Formats: sequence, C-alpha cells, structure tokens
Amino acid sequence: MSVSRRTLLTSAAGAAVAVGTSTSPATAATPENVDAASATRTLRQAADYAVAKLRAVAPGVTAFPVGTKFEKWTYSQNGDWVGGFWPGQLWLAWLHSGEEQFKALALASAEKLAPRRDDTTTHDLGFLFYPSWVTAWRLTGDEKWRAGAVQAASSLIKRYNPAGRFIRAWGALSDPNNAGRVIMDTMMNLDLLAFASAQTQDPKYLEIAVAHAKTAQRNFLRPDGSSPHVFDFDPVTGAPIGPNTVQGYSPASCWSRGQAWGLYGFTTMHRRTGDAEFLTTARRLADFALSRLTPDNVPVWDYLAPQAPHDIKDASAGVIMACGLLDLAELTHRPHYRDSALRILTAVSRTCLTTNSARAEASVARCTRHRPAEDGIEVSLPYADYYLLEAILRVLDRPKADRAIDLSSV
Repeated sequence: MSVSRRTLLTSAAGAAVAVGTSTSPATAATPENVDAASATRTLRQAADYAVAKLRAVAPGVTAFPVGTKFEKWTYSQNGDWVGGFWPGQLWLAWLHSGEEQFKALALASAEKLAPRRDDTTTHDLGFLFYPSWVTAWRLTGDEKWRAGAVQAASSLIKRYNPAGRFIRAWGALSDPNNAGRVIMDTMMNLDLLAFASAQTQDPKYLEIAVAHAKTAQRNFLRPDGSSPHVFDFDPVTGAPIGPNTVQGYSPASCWSRGQAWGLYGFTTMHRRTGDAEFLTTARRLADFALSRLTPDNVPVWDYLAPQAPHDIKDASAGVIMACGLLDLAELTHRPHYRDSALRILTAVSRTCLTTNSARAEASVARCTRHRPAEDGIEVSLPYADYYLLEAILRVLDRPKADRAIDLSSV
C-alpha cells in the first residue's frame, strides 16, 4: 500500500504528542507566570544564533531565499512574495549586532527589488517593500527608499475593488480568475498604505486600507474568533459569496499562519487609525489562537484540522503571532498577552532552531508552507527567520524594533 508523506508525518506527529503529553484545547496555553530573566537569556541566545547564521550564510546569497530543501535555501530571482524578508532580517541583524556588513548586504538586497515597485499583479507589495524599503528609509534617511515604497503603495491600490471594498489577492488585473478572492494575509500589506498616506499627506491610501480591513473584519471573523484563509466575493457586485481556503485544511478550518497574519494586521491597523474595533478584532483572533495553543507553545499548522492538535507544527505562525501579541499587550495593557508571546518565543527558541544541524542555512526549523499541497513541510522559511528576530528585538530592545518598523500609534 502506498502511504503519502502527509499521512506519515501526521501519524508521527500524533504519536509524538500522545507519548509526550496529553494535549487538548482545554489544557492549552496555561497562564503560569513567565520567568522573565530566563526568557531574556534564551531569546538573546536565539538572536545571537540567528545573527551568527546570517554572518556565515548571507555573504554568499545573491538572490532571495524562499524556503529550504534539505536544509539549504532555494531562491527566487525576483523575490516572489517573500523578497522583503531577506533584506529585512539583515536590517534587524545590523540593529542587533552593529556589524556594518549587514547594512551593506541589506542595501544591496533591497536594491534588487526595485523592478517590483510597479508590479500590479500581487497584493504582497507590503511584504516586499515594508521590511526592505520602508525600513531602509527609516534607518538611512535616503529619499529613494521612501519614494520607492510610496510608488509600490500606488501600485497596490490599483488592486482595490470599490464595489466590494477589498484588495484583490491574486492574479493580474486583467485576469478574471480569482478576481473576487480576498485572503487574510492581505491584512499585513496594509501598513504600506498607511505609510504612503503619512508620507504624502494623501488620505486615499489609508482610506483603502481601512475599507479593506473593515470588509475583512465583517466577513472573516467567526463567532468563536477563528477565521478562514480565504473569503470570496462577486467581483462585479462586491456581494459576499463565502469562506474558502487554499493553505488551510478546509473553508471551515483555521489555518494558524492566517490567524497570526490577522492578529498582527488588525493590531497594526488599530495603531495607525485608533479604531477600537480593529483592536477588538485582534483580541478575538488572539484569544482563539491562544485557546488552541498546545502545552509545547508551538502552533499546529491548522487549529481546526481533523488531526489537530496532534499534527504538524508551524513555527512561523508562532513567531508572527508573538509579534502581534507583544503589540496587543502594549495597546491593551494586558500582561497575559506579553507572557503568552514570551512562552511562544521561548518554545521556538528552545525546540525549533536549527542549532543541532551543521548544514542548515536558516535559523528556524519546523515550519509548514503549504500543507494541503504537501509543499514545504518541516522546512525553514524566510519569514520565520525575519519575525523571530523582530519579536526578539521587540522584547530585548524595543527602541531598535521601533527604528526599523515604526511602533508608534496615532
């Protein structure tokens, strides 16, 4: 009988969890106090490890890492949707270490994204240009980075559908396929629009970001605080059709990285607008995810898949979620969100780094890119490495994180 890799991995994960601990939503995310001193030591060691890994690997990287195969980076020449995370983590490594080589490498990598400023075929211009070009401008003051990021925002708003009040996720503007498809990930691209309005004093960018966020808030959030990956609309009338998925288990499930994108994205939109409803939405997304977090504090790839919680993990969802939780803790003055973020970051730092491998080129392992397609299971991903460093900087030296990504509120 032929057994797929997916079946084997699911069985192995279930067996490992069953032997090690009894896990269920009822036992998840225990609220014990975090040993701050121990967590700080662990996170500093993890950041130092990530910087050492970049010190060894980055000088030989000439394109954009998109994921690992047999622990080695594979590359995209134009950056795909993840190109911003490589210069982004180089900037964070420079801030953490002060080593000038990281600044030089970040500038050279960011420059390679220049042709994408006019790309109207993707919603991912925020992922591409915020951690690379916006951060470059914030750290160097060079006008070309600011102007290029605004240009990218102008390309992004061309994807706005005024009938449905949403930004289309995928497909060329002339392509009817996916014309009404919205995904939770887009919440993370909206901060580029907030940046463009702040820089140009033209409200249209932020108005579109707010309209999209309101549409997502109204249609994605379920009563229990979970969310689907995708929601489809009629592209002509803008009428809602219903939930769907691509990277989650099903339209009724809850893909953990999408939930993390939503948590972080709605929190950011609250910071940029002061809209209390965005903060409420972020809290509901956070509370659901925390209720499904198992005692090992590393998210399963989909919180509502049939094998959950005994299933493959996604450490990238964990570090993204931690960034959002640290934001929530500041904005709501509720320390349990910070404690939860520290537990997740400590768990990832202790159980998901590549420290036991001499050949690994990335820092974070145990990531899942696209489980339904059996693509990228138990691999490293560039956004995991980026958000690990971002989250750790938020904890260890918040002013440095603020220099890179602007943590101010209206």
